[in-house]
Amino acid sequence: MYSAQDTKSLQKETAGFMKKAEAENITAKEIEALRTILRFHEYRYYILNDPLITDYEYDQLFKALEKIEAGNPKLVTRDSPTQRVAKGLTKAFPTVPHLVPMLSLDNSYNSDDLIAFDRKAREATRLSKIEYCVEPKFDGGSLSLIYEDDMLVRGATRGNGVEGDEVTTNIRQIKSIPLSAKFSDYGLQTVEIRGEVLINKTNFAKYNAQLIEQGFAPLANPRNAAAGTLRIKDPEEVRRRNLEIFVYNISYFTTTKKTNKKSDVLQSHSGSLEMLWELGFRSPNKEKKVFKGIDDVIKYCHEFEVKRDELPYEIDGMVIKVNNVELQDKLGMTSHHPRWAIAYKFKARQATSKLLNVEFQVGRTGSITPVAKIQPVHIGGVTVSSISLFNEDVIKEKDLKIGDTVLVERAGDVIPYIVKSMAELRSGTEKKISFPKNCPVCGSKLFKEEGEAAWRCNNIECPAQVVERIIHFVSKDAMDIRGFGDANVRKFYELGLLNDIPGIYKLNFKKIGELEGFGQKSIDNLQSAIETSKKQPLHRLIFGLGIRFIGETSAKTLAQAVNHLLDFKKFSLEDLQNLDDVGPKVAGSIHHFFGNKSNIEMLEELEKLGLQLKNEKKQHVTDGNLGGQTFLFTGTLPTLKRSDAEAMVEENGGQILGGVSAKLNYLVVGEDAGSKLDKAKKLNTVRIISEDEFLKLIKKK
Repeated sequence: MYSAQDTKSLQKETAGFMKKAEAENITAKEIEALRTILRFHEYRYYILNDPLITDYEYDQLFKALEKIEAGNPKLVTRDSPTQRVAKGLTKAFPTVPHLVPMLSLDNSYNSDDLIAFDRKAREATRLSKIEYCVEPKFDGGSLSLIYEDDMLVRGATRGNGVEGDEVTTNIRQIKSIPLSAKFSDYGLQTVEIRGEVLINKTNFAKYNAQLIEQGFAPLANPRNAAAGTLRIKDPEEVRRRNLEIFVYNISYFTTTKKTNKKSDVLQSHSGSLEMLWELGFRSPNKEKKVFKGIDDVIKYCHEFEVKRDELPYEIDGMVIKVNNVELQDKLGMTSHHPRWAIAYKFKARQATSKLLNVEFQVGRTGSITPVAKIQPVHIGGVTVSSISLFNEDVIKEKDLKIGDTVLVERAGDVIPYIVKSMAELRSGTEKKISFPKNCPVCGSKLFKEEGEAAWRCNNIECPAQVVERIIHFVSKDAMDIRGFGDANVRKFYELGLLNDIPGIYKLNFKKIGELEGFGQKSIDNLQSAIETSKKQPLHRLIFGLGIRFIGETSAKTLAQAVNHLLDFKKFSLEDLQNLDDVGPKVAGSIHHFFGNKSNIEMLEELEKLGLQLKNEKKQHVTDGNLGGQTFLFTGTLPTLKRSDAEAMVEENGGQILGGVSAKLNYLVVGEDAGSKLDKAKKLNTVRIISEDEFLKLIKKK
């Protein structure tokens, strides 16, 4: 960005401004020169990590600019270094759409996965070798930046990939994000950039030390700290955390009317990284490598994994991208990830620790889960102290004892588990882990069904089960009652304000208002969310009831089978098994649920409270292009979302089945199709088609 000559010149001007910055008669040209000097020193400090002046000297120049601009408010520019500073609290983070969806990356954990990725890319492009760009996979919070006419206009979190939270005020506190950049030099007008916000290891340790000194709990890990900081309402606190960013992709751009040969760099991914670096962004330009063929890519990934701990930032792998942008467009993407990129995840982190105790937790279906409490240990940027042991068999298989030294691993750098106990290190003081014979919460005798590994509490009134059932009922995929998280469910239950699922719709909001942390706005929001949930479709209610073995898909199958939920009281086991995708085990669970008097009374009460127990079926189209035909989808479709494709079937007179059977007419197959495809191949009656063929069926007249 700055040549050697620029550096000499700006350093000389810095010295001059140290002497005359306090002058009263400074000109507009000199004000802009001072801004340029400050931007230069920010670049040296935050991008190159090679400052040419002390912090004190920078602060003196910054204060001088503040004073000068205060006296000349008409000369203040949007990209002045002083405009990063925000006064007061951010009131809200509105949701904004990304110009291009922020997709996830497909993951790989070994060389074979990369070889398979390369083979698919070569087959799709009909090339013998493909050029790849390889760069670190930074572990922080994803961010989207938009520049228009060279000015930063918006920053947004990843959110759900399609839209995220607008956090522009906060990202202006990140000094490695330029407030302006000369994209126009490359013929670009509107540009959307993707990046990863980080806290480097040193700054993270310093900040945690300050928190501990002040008597506050330290932050858990750099990744969560970085992602969480983006949504803090106090921009000054954001500034104190010293966030940094690596930008790694240009996702969208429009060009100016003037043609510019410089924009040729955008023909390759590596070229765009170099351009971003030249414009003053911190991109992985220095860490990236370009290789022809996959063999050298694999070698570089292995080399980088060895030195990951030497880096100042947390990384959890490498990202491999097809370097040629034209080839990227040709390969396209699924609804989940681009086909031209893949993440190579490093081997799971491991550490040894001491098994201090085992606690037994009760789930919503009564299953008893042993949870290992270990001596807190830092693995891959996260402090681990609790690990699920799943069931009694795992304890026996791993020969675990209280007091054992155990090897702990985070699979995919996410889920911790105990790999093994180190029996050779035992001293003889270790104690056997005794699985309880009675429920640790209500004291009821535990039982284990034949063929199952889990012990269960059969008392449906067990307080632990009641709480877990309510938590499941209000969850996002069930009744989606926002603002009613785990903590609130547990608090209301402990205080006697909530005792069962119907109690959600009978809450005493006057008493809740007397609790600490519940203002009128939060109460209004919760009340509104509860009222809105009454209109949820029947399949969400069925899933929310937490009937054993009933997932989201089977809940939809059940909802379509009745006009009213209580119709299931009349269904025999045989009737239930005649439904699509309902086997003996699932049928038995449904039959047991609707044969329970207490459950029926609960459902009747929910209906009186205003919940929808009727199946408001859409008027079924019978004269569409797919009239009378049955469909099922498997794998990832090239362009359609599964839910959109299913809706298209119903809108055109077809019907969606829950599984492969003799009743199925068409199986629409996408990428990475699973067991449904294998099963359909064995049935000569099922037509197996692609997405393109499916769309032709709909358009057919």
